[in-house]
Amino acid sequence: MITNNHVVEKAVKVNCVLSDKDQVTAEVLGRDPDTDLALLRLKDCEKKIPLPFAEFADSDKVAEGDFVMALGSPFGFSRSISQGIISNTQRYLGFSGSQYRYNTWLQTDAAINPGNSGGPLVNMDGRIVGINTLSMSSGENIGFAIPSNVVKAVSERLQKNGIVPRCWTGLKLQALKDYFTDTFTAAPGGVLISNVEDESPARFAGVHQGDILLRVNSEVITGTYVEDLPKIEWILAELPAERAAKIEVLRGGKTETLTLMPIRKGKVEGDDFDCRRWNMTVKEINKHQDPMLYFFAKEGVFVQGVRFPGNAAAAGVISGDIVKAVDGHAVKTLKEIQTIYDHAMADDKREKKVLLELERNRQKRWVALDYAKDYEKEQ
Repeated sequence: MITNNHVVEKAVKVNCVLSDKDQVTAEVLGRDPDTDLALLRLKDCEKKIPLPFAEFADSDKVAEGDFVMALGSPFGFSRSISQGIISNTQRYLGFSGSQYRYNTWLQTDAAINPGNSGGPLVNMDGRIVGINTLSMSSGENIGFAIPSNVVKAVSERLQKNGIVPRCWTGLKLQALKDYFTDTFTAAPGGVLISNVEDESPARFAGVHQGDILLRVNSEVITGTYVEDLPKIEWILAELPAERAAKIEVLRGGKTETLTLMPIRKGKVEGDDFDCRRWNMTVKEINKHQDPMLYFFAKEGVFVQGVRFPGNAAAAGVISGDIVKAVDGHAVKTLKEIQTIYDHAMADDKREKKVLLELERNRQKRWVALDYAKDYEKEQ
């Protein structure tokens, strides 16, 4: 089953209501925050097999004016359907945030409201052309769906690996003819590099702001309009990590070939780990995503989130706390705290309590986290 990542990313338990109105639990097989998609597996429904399902249509064949229906539970009103047309087949939303950079969107005037997220947008044959995801809170009849071809590609990788690994280069791109900013670049082709992040692979490769990216390995780059940018972002993200890539840039009228060494994206943004029984999620500190914490600690692990009610919250742990040690064992990496947590969970004879050494606003404090109570099991 496919839904949006933002629907399940913070869920402790996932329930799904079937077409016969029966409710079953589900497990999350994989999530891809960059495309806002998640893959679920239904549990304890063997007696209902085969379950009814909808087939995907080819979203590349969808045209403006096609009639569509949006299914979902807007504002909690389950099994609701709204009807409209496709308003645009190549809407670019990359300005809104990094998770919207990798694909263009289907825009529709079918009503999409909170609760529609993760539901299908279907054509008049009942085949899925997209997954409802966004709507304009300040306007009416403007909703957006992830095209079915993107959904199929991502879901297949989630089913296989549980994640969609991507690479980070540090390149910020801008269309040659950017009507949104009234910026027009005189270049025969390629895409404008609007910025190069500090200490990034692109910076180390010698890429400059204002260069025109013409080629990545054997792939010719075309970024004339903003609708062209997602394909280029996808090409860069799909480069093999830690493997040299040849890029060709235009600078001052001359073509230069540079060597780019992409980094796996998670290494830059910071991986996270869910300490389920402690009811908190921890994450590696990095200067790209956590600049304020990086100012206090160049390495280490911090509390990304605390669930309520939960053992961590009861002990006084809050989001943003830096974890310095657990039971006297220093913590500098995510792997270290994961090892400590796994050992604690495997030891049935030990007292269900750990001593956390935390740093908050440059002040150290110690808290005893009692995890004898299993909040998730009781829910």
